[in-house]
Amino acid sequence: MALLQISEPGQSTSPHEHRLAVGIDLGTTNSLVATVRSGSADTLPDATGEHLLPSVVRYLTDAEPVVGRAALEAAASDPLNTIASVKRLMGRGVADIRHIGETLPYEFVAGESQMPRIHTVSGDRSPVEISAEILKVLKQRAESTLGGELTGAVITVPAYFDDAQRQATKDAARLAGLHVFRLLNEPTAAAVAYGLDQKPEGIYAIYDLGGGTFDISILRLNRGVFEVMSTAGDSALGGDDMDHAVANWMMQEAGISGSAGRGELRALAREGRRVKEALTDSDVVNIELNQGDRPWRGELNVDAFNRLVDPLIDRTLVPCKRALRDAGIKADEIDGVVLVGGSTRVRRVRERVESFFGKPPLANIDPDRVVAIGAALQADVLAGNKSEDEMLLLDITPLSLGIEIMGGMTEKIIPRNSTIPIAKAQDFTTFKDGQTAMSIHVVQGEREMVDDCRSLARFELRDIPPMAAGGARIRVTYQVDADGLLSVNAREQTSGVEAHVEVKPSYGLTDNEIETMLKDSFAHAREDMDARNLREQQVDADRLIESVTAALAADGEELLDDAERTAILAALANLEAVRQGSDLQAIKQAISATDAVTQDFAARRMDAGMRKALTGHTLDEFTSGK
Repeated sequence: MALLQISEPGQSTSPHEHRLAVGIDLGTTNSLVATVRSGSADTLPDATGEHLLPSVVRYLTDAEPVVGRAALEAAASDPLNTIASVKRLMGRGVADIRHIGETLPYEFVAGESQMPRIHTVSGDRSPVEISAEILKVLKQRAESTLGGELTGAVITVPAYFDDAQRQATKDAARLAGLHVFRLLNEPTAAAVAYGLDQKPEGIYAIYDLGGGTFDISILRLNRGVFEVMSTAGDSALGGDDMDHAVANWMMQEAGISGSAGRGELRALAREGRRVKEALTDSDVVNIELNQGDRPWRGELNVDAFNRLVDPLIDRTLVPCKRALRDAGIKADEIDGVVLVGGSTRVRRVRERVESFFGKPPLANIDPDRVVAIGAALQADVLAGNKSEDEMLLLDITPLSLGIEIMGGMTEKIIPRNSTIPIAKAQDFTTFKDGQTAMSIHVVQGEREMVDDCRSLARFELRDIPPMAAGGARIRVTYQVDADGLLSVNAREQTSGVEAHVEVKPSYGLTDNEIETMLKDSFAHAREDMDARNLREQQVDADRLIESVTAALAADGEELLDDAERTAILAALANLEAVRQGSDLQAIKQAISATDAVTQDFAARRMDAGMRKALTGHTLDEFTSGK
């Protein structure tokens, strides 16, 4: 029998009350909003009956921004003020933009933070602000259609979005006045839309190729629980790249110079999209261009188109192979393949996906709407309109999260591919006698040394009671919430002093960087482990040198004769010398030699300490407990 649920005081939903909640697919090319009505989920149209909202924002002088179809139509005539595919810029820094994979027709300016800003006639705008304009329109559409204020929303993001990109999405929602129930990975939302959560068990691949991002996720369903086994992707690859491939072909055929103006390039990209979409149903498409000195007429057949897009499809199959490897399965173990994203309408994509996985993919739900529908179903659960135990979604964190320890080494606290939400704690201690502060350095990556990982945040824990080295016990807790956002807490257990940080970097990792970090962790595994072992021995040597030096300063004159003192100093000198080198065995031997030559000294110090403690007391005082 399932346990009954009790809500917070004043938070329960009356039998007649249905809370208004929506799912939002904030896409690179198009965005949608969906909700559940009368038990059925569907996307909501605008006043003209259009469900898709082009993710395009045009800024005007002394006027409100224009969002959607009207903005898209102005892209060629006003390219500097009309922003499209802004999702590619979310959570990225100015330095990252050059790696996105296309020539962006905007004027970028530096701001106070690392976040890029785009210069427009109405001022400089960040990707977060631009995305917020799209979300505002979707929010207004939903409230107008549903006739009330929204309780909250589930917003979907690519599964491979890192912490910075997810946080940027939440910031955009807050600017738009939306309460975010949670961020949901797009592939997981698609699986929910197909009702795969109602099946008893199975392993499914979600192939999501949108306008500007690609994701592949391997999901395992077991007794109503979705678990993301692995995920991979490329947040700078999508249908836009196919449009540009066709546009570049047209430029070559028509003799149009690569130095064409921004407006001309945008018009060519739009024509490339039209040709791509037409070839979904036709084997040949006629083309007429009026750019340049003279008109050009030509045609593109499906075979030539396939040759243009095959290299891009090949790029999607590389993450597919990696996701299968990370999940520990082969392609023939997949029970079903779900296609998501408008770019999966391309016939060549479907052919290649079927060939790769060895089975026809599922595509009976509109691939443009499937993510928003799944998000709406989850929003309905989180709003309290439907029992949450009917569906449990478990996502993962794509890279390990760790902490820097002495010697510049990384101690992993949350390993990659851990199911989220998750919280893990680990105890650490101080390195020096009397240490009253500790520096916490949060890192992300798979390598053994901090310099080879990515720094996420630094903060300090102060007012630690002074104790002998190793005496303090500091518990460091890492917590990743359901949206994949990290917070870190450090607490000294005896005094209760603590410090906390919410990791909110100003820009995120590119998918190429994530892939490189994973590859490097495999390629350098042996040398990383050797480097870690060396650093551990060097830290042990440092600790021994410091403790023996302190002991000599305190009691050396009183407890040692000249020969003993000379022997210990010689051992210390040798240890200090070999510690600077990279001979692991030599350091181990020097540590052992120093331990051996100082054993009698340590015993005498202990005896002296005991005699000092007993001075003025009798044995009876200790045995009687007085």
